[in-house]
Amino acid sequence: MAESMKYPEHMVFGLDIGTRSIVGSVGYMERNKFNVVAHFVKEHDTRSMLDGQIHDIIKVGESIKLVKKELEIQIGRTLNEVCIAAAGRVLKTNTVDVEVNRGDDSAINSEEIYSLDLLGIEKAYENIRHEYPDIEFYCVGYSVVKYYMNGYVINNLEGHKARKIGATVLATFLPNEVVEGLYSAVALADLQVANLTLEPIAAINVAIPEHFRLLNIALVDVGAGTSDISITKDGSIIAYGMIPHAGDEITESILSKCLVDFKTAEKIKVSSMKNRGVSFKDIMGISHKLMPDDIREMYADTVDSMSKEIAEKIIELNGGKTVSAVFVVGGGGKAYGFTGGLAKYLSLPEERVALRGEEVLGDVNFIVEGVKKDPLLVTPIGICMNFYNQKNNFIFVHINDQRIKLYDNDRLTVVDAAMQIGYPNEALFPRRGKELTYILNGKVKMQRGILGEAAVITINGKDANINSKIIKNDVIVIKDSTIGADAVLNIENLPEYKSSIIFTVNDVPITCPKFVSVNGELVTASYSIQNDDKIEILDYYSVSQIMQFMDIDIIGKDIYVNGHKALLDEPVYSGFTVEIKDTDYLRDEAAIDKNIVSDIHSTNEYDTTENITNTPTNIANPNIENTIVTVNVNGQTVLLQNKPKYIFVDILDFYPFDTSNMGGRNLVMKINGNTADFTDSVKEGDIIDLYWEK
Repeated sequence: MAESMKYPEHMVFGLDIGTRSIVGSVGYMERNKFNVVAHFVKEHDTRSMLDGQIHDIIKVGESIKLVKKELEIQIGRTLNEVCIAAAGRVLKTNTVDVEVNRGDDSAINSEEIYSLDLLGIEKAYENIRHEYPDIEFYCVGYSVVKYYMNGYVINNLEGHKARKIGATVLATFLPNEVVEGLYSAVALADLQVANLTLEPIAAINVAIPEHFRLLNIALVDVGAGTSDISITKDGSIIAYGMIPHAGDEITESILSKCLVDFKTAEKIKVSSMKNRGVSFKDIMGISHKLMPDDIREMYADTVDSMSKEIAEKIIELNGGKTVSAVFVVGGGGKAYGFTGGLAKYLSLPEERVALRGEEVLGDVNFIVEGVKKDPLLVTPIGICMNFYNQKNNFIFVHINDQRIKLYDNDRLTVVDAAMQIGYPNEALFPRRGKELTYILNGKVKMQRGILGEAAVITINGKDANINSKIIKNDVIVIKDSTIGADAVLNIENLPEYKSSIIFTVNDVPITCPKFVSVNGELVTASYSIQNDDKIEILDYYSVSQIMQFMDIDIIGKDIYVNGHKALLDEPVYSGFTVEIKDTDYLRDEAAIDKNIVSDIHSTNEYDTTENITNTPTNIANPNIENTIVTVNVNGQTVLLQNKPKYIFVDILDFYPFDTSNMGGRNLVMKINGNTADFTDSVKEGDIIDLYWEK
């Protein structure tokens, strides 16, 4: 009891449950230095663990109980809570390529990029589930290796304009059974889990301090059964990986060549690492003595093959390129030739690949006697120290009445929880109605549907969104996003239609709407475009169409376009000048102009704003019922009569206004204060302005 009083009230118990042994450490943090007050290593009596995964929960639980008891003796206290780590070797990673056709060249926003990322994670998750259909997985994290814009690599999509975007996404998953197995084994030793992290993270927290993580560095933890790999870049861990070759494989190569049991082969291997010779007897009872160089030669091929495979995995995880440096921890990494082989296959200088042991444990003080700072201790100490930075743990939250477990990387948001329960990605984001595709003047066009509303999200009853951070025990409710209305587009809303055709006829500017045909038939401006419609918009009138539009009889007329005599089918484009003259030449030119203008203002039933499908040869029908309309022109009351309906040009039949002589630089025409054209409709009570602008 007196011994226990030397230490603070609260200490951390960390447990590294490995393939060959269980390592327990107890300590406390003081002045940014971790003090180890108790330490104990227990090798497994049986093969209760293989490749870092628990196979016999009861046997492992018994070993944990023994380690716990030994540590309690050392510190004179009872231990109730423990920090553990899930092996990085059980992580599953999957790299996928995803692509989205956007349909237009609008600017890419952050929502689309996030949706693209999620599409990649979902695809990776489906691949993992397809490969392991009977295992439940959790996404631990992901990184985007590359983004693509119209097929080309781009660092940042946001703000660019593209019809097609894509990404290469690397996602990492952890099997649920691994976590449950660890929890069960610990429970058998009467312990509760205070903190759970991943072994690669525990190791990296010691071996690669945060201020180094801006660099592209790989950490390789060479254990007994597997070699775990993690990679840092831009301040965070971006990838994990594993190969099933490590220290035991080196031991096995010695075992087969020396004809000894595993324990003796391990002893021979360790002696070579300590640069000492060793004496032993093989299974035939024959005595042997080997020098370090002899032993190293036995396993040289194994080490070379292992370092080559690890290097290839590092390059794969790092997006197809080498890293800037490699840190090696774990006992297997001390094998002669391993770091040199890694450097060779990664095309790095040898000094860029180094064992990390005593130098990275500088902030660790071993109060307990008989423990030497070594790469073997990096992961166990990292597990303890991770307790003080509880950013990596498993938490429980409720989402839509489901209780789920999430790996807490300190960046958990609503979307992580949604993804965990398989919530459809499209149900989170606003959804557009159906798009409308049509062909305009030979080119395929698309009108996007209306955007719906985003999913309605609450956390603990308060409004939230997909990017809202979540913590343990949060209650999340998500209601599906909505689908917006289908795309609707009328002819009159087409930019190509909105501009009118304006030409001058006998010094009078005439504004005409464009002719529009859909699937070969003329339509009105209010026509609603349908999918696959073939639309043609003409930007000219023929001479005959102008005459028909103005209700002028072609007989007895000569028509001149831009000064030359024109044929009836000659096209007249905006800005062209048209002159119409009587062929009998009995009247002087001024009288001709005045009569022609009068003709322009004559009876005309054809109204382009109402019915452009009518053939433009309609003239006033004396059998149609006449309407009397009263309007105000320049402050005077004017009575319009003898027609069923009226357009602006009809006013000139009832109000004295000389259009043959320009009284200013521009003719102003307004209806109720709004600029008007000759063809605009005129109704009862309209206020008309008609004058030459000086």
